[in-house]
Amino acid sequence: MVNIDTVYQRVLILANKEQRGYITPQEFNLYANQAQMEIFEQYFYDLNQAHRDLGNDTTYADVDDMLDEKLQIFESEDDATSYTNLSTNFGGGKVLPDDIYRVIRIEANNKDCDILSTKDFKDIQNAGYLIRPTSARPVANIRSNIVNDIRVRVVRVLPSHHSVTSVCYYKKPRKVSWGYFVLNTQALYDSALAVDFELHPSEETELVYKILKLAGLGMRRDDIAKGGQGLESMQVQQEKQ
Repeated sequence: MVNIDTVYQRVLILANKEQRGYITPQEFNLYANQAQMEIFEQYFYDLNQAHRDLGNDTTYADVDDMLDEKLQIFESEDDATSYTNLSTNFGGGKVLPDDIYRVIRIEANNKDCDILSTKDFKDIQNAGYLIRPTSARPVANIRSNIVNDIRVRVVRVLPSHHSVTSVCYYKKPRKVSWGYFVLNTQALYDSALAVDFELHPSEETELVYKILKLAGLGMRRDDIAKGGQGLESMQVQQEKQ
């Protein structure tokens, strides 16, 4: 967790170092959520790159372990208590949670499923005996569907008599907010209304630099944007050494 007030105060100090401009709480909250999602999404690109860079096993293991530690915060699992049967044709349909970002694993009757595209899922229904899904080798597919007039993402499985046992996934970071109340036209921090960043504590510095860069772009201040960009680049370069 990263305290949102700590980040805001650091951003304000850097932005106002030379009387360059004030960032309102509303603006900060917008930039903060954008910065958090940028960092979160970068985890998956970095993890993919780490898996490909296998030349140095020690370095790979260090990077992989570090990214796993940062992503573990967002791991979640839904079990059978949230079943929603949607179709007698496919059976076992299950509405995915709203906060889902990326599926890690799908289980049907406590067996790991191969996750297929919609086309491959349709094709395999009429496949020959040798490749047809079985209880020991189930398959799953994620598609968009309308449930109660709301568009949702649904998991369905084959064989059709099976049900989704659980879905393990990475959830999206919750929306952050610098909570405040107004006193004599001045916004004062209110911890009871605040929502902190869910990111790993090591991301505090990068959050500051990213928000500073976004604030500079929003205020059309190239000096702030370039300053934030430069600090962010130095931080990234240091992390990759």
